[in-house]
Amino acid sequence: MEESIRNAFETEKPNPDTMPVLTLAFIGDSAFELIVRTAFAEQKKDKGHALSMRVQKLSSARGQAAMAQVLQPFLTEEEAAVYRRGRNAQPDSVSKHAGLGEYHRATGLEALIGYLYLTGRTQRAAEIIRKGAERIHGAGKDEAGN
Repeated sequence: MEESIRNAFETEKPNPDTMPVLTLAFIGDSAFELIVRTAFAEQKKDKGHALSMRVQKLSSARGQAAMAQVLQPFLTEEEAAVYRRGRNAQPDSVSKHAGLGEYHRATGLEALIGYLYLTGRTQRAAEIIRKGAERIHGAGKDEAGN
């Protein structure tokens, strides 16, 4: 998808290794939510408010922070480095509904998802989100998109 967006807007492929990490997190926040929304919508289990509540459970800073903690053993060295870069960033603001540590872990996960998205590895981003959802919600069938 990212390639078609670049073509439509006539922009060049960015180098995620040199992008500001909070820019990666900015992109990753949207990519994370789009992946989760797509997976849940395709399940056809819920509509409207119930669907939004399921998405919010994973997309919130608290949900992302919980996922980030359990995902560490499953990340490659490259992915772990991007996550740490995001986790250690100094954001301009923090969430009203999460502690500072949770917010930093969530930012790290968003940076990782943004990095994967921009490098064309959307499938890996979806796998990471699914695995995290499975780990924090037991069997994960309802929260992982399957």
